[in-house]
Amino acid sequence: MLEDRTPTASSPTEWPAAYPRGYAVVDVETTGLARDDRIISAAVYRLDARGEVEDHWYTLVNPERDPGPVWIHGLTSDTLEGAPLFRDVAQEFADRLDGRVLVAHNAVFDWQMIAREYARAKREAPVRQRLCTIALAKELALPLPNHKLESLAAHFGVVQRRAHHALDDARVLAEAFRPSLRAAAAGGVRLPLHECRPLTEWQDRPAPRVGQQAGGGLGGHRPTSWRPARKRPACPYPNPGRYEDGKRLRQGMRIAFSGDTSVERELLEDRATEAGLHVATSISRLTSLLVTNDPDSGTSKVVKARQFGTPVVDEAAFGQLLRDVEPAAPR
Repeated sequence: MLEDRTPTASSPTEWPAAYPRGYAVVDVETTGLARDDRIISAAVYRLDARGEVEDHWYTLVNPERDPGPVWIHGLTSDTLEGAPLFRDVAQEFADRLDGRVLVAHNAVFDWQMIAREYARAKREAPVRQRLCTIALAKELALPLPNHKLESLAAHFGVVQRRAHHALDDARVLAEAFRPSLRAAAAGGVRLPLHECRPLTEWQDRPAPRVGQQAGGGLGGHRPTSWRPARKRPACPYPNPGRYEDGKRLRQGMRIAFSGDTSVERELLEDRATEAGLHVATSISRLTSLLVTNDPDSGTSKVVKARQFGTPVVDEAAFGQLLRDVEPAAPR
């Protein structure tokens, strides 16, 4: 584990009284995106009310299973073998989250992974609110080509050193969040805060054993070494029709994706499939919903969605909808 303290810089005296008094900018790397995947590294940058860095912390976590997409995060079974278990770092992690708004890029994902780990450890994460920097960028109408972290970083001139390394990703996000927060304060923008409801119980399903992946390093891995073939089983539920704004997704709905996503596309599709949704590769009149971070693009899916009147949401909104998918109607 690593900790470093940075002196707090001076900041503006005018500040909205309704804004939170502190933030925990978080990034976690995981074995995947499914509900039984595990955290393998975590980083927290604690910021004061004005976005100035107070300190930071980083730890590896032994997931007690295959580490997943090593070609993305670079953490092999050998690297993680001597790392602490999540329950061993849960208290220190909690101390850094306590009393602060959790800030993350696609925050619903990081929050769900954290909440599940605490539930497994029979504990509760001390987080009551989260803030997604994708949602904040949209509130500020930042001129980004897409909603990836590297695009947000480039907009604010923040240099990424090690993409998909939790500590560097958290650093980059903290540095990009500070000017975003100040722009919001200067413009009187209401922060897109969402309530976090911790899990209170958990039951794991069998997971792959540690060491099942092929090879011992980045170069020896293939995407199929930890996941099944990409051909997905047929959705067992009938299509209930189109998604309606303000309502829940329902099992069987046909979901299509277009453009860049901050979460790896295949992992996002896996999560949709796991929730009982039908992942479609094209748009038709039967498509229930299109997920895209760039609804103004001219991709064929976006164009067809306009023609057919297919509802469109962004990745962050879709992540929130996935939290509570309505069961299919009984036949």
